[in-house]
Amino acid sequence: MTNSTFQIDYKDLNINVSQIEEILGYNEGEDREIFKVLIEEVLKETESFCQIRAEYNICTDLVFNNAEKSVDINGINFQIKKIVFDQLKNTDSVAVFLCTAGEELGIRTRKAMKDGDLLTGYIYDVAGSVIVDAAADFMQNELELSVNLSGKKITNRYSPGYCGWYVAEQHKLFQLVPDNYCGIRLTESALMDPVKSISGIIGIGANVKMNPYTCGLCEMKNCVYRKKKEIRDKSATV
Repeated sequence: MTNSTFQIDYKDLNINVSQIEEILGYNEGEDREIFKVLIEEVLKETESFCQIRAEYNICTDLVFNNAEKSVDINGINFQIKKIVFDQLKNTDSVAVFLCTAGEELGIRTRKAMKDGDLLTGYIYDVAGSVIVDAAADFMQNELELSVNLSGKKITNRYSPGYCGWYVAEQHKLFQLVPDNYCGIRLTESALMDPVKSISGIIGIGANVKMNPYTCGLCEMKNCVYRKKKEIRDKSATV
């Protein structure tokens, strides 16, 4: 396996107020300026403490099973299901990745909620999601630049818990990143700690491509990629 690690500077992610506003949304009559001030304060604080890390291991030992819609990666079987299988079946290697925004965001979210400041807590929570997703984009872009040098391309990234892939398989996925540079821990139920973390796989090969996220085929409604797609579609019609 080939391992790459990244300690990402918050400023390199170009996080801005409008990204948070888009996800928060507004109800009629609400004062957007109040939200803007709170978001600016949260992002300023977040920049001072966020510890953003990402890593990937490239694995080349792959065996695909079309009947089961599964793949063996370095001898470990993953029941990735049809949607993910169809996107990865033409790959000759995969990048198994981890990414985290760090622990402090979760700590501050919980504290704000406990203190009764639900709005600030929610803004921290949304900011954490935006940051870790941007960090995963950063990592994915670096991977794409690297594999392009050898004439290969990458697929979208796919995570346990999405597109029918059982979240419990995260335990097996973590076996493929044993050094765990990101320092992410798994609960027995396969949830990640810090909570603002992402894991998954990205396909690599000469005959693969990156597709628009196939939200119409997936039943998961509270997905960050579905939300991003909805925002892009809305912007395109304005």
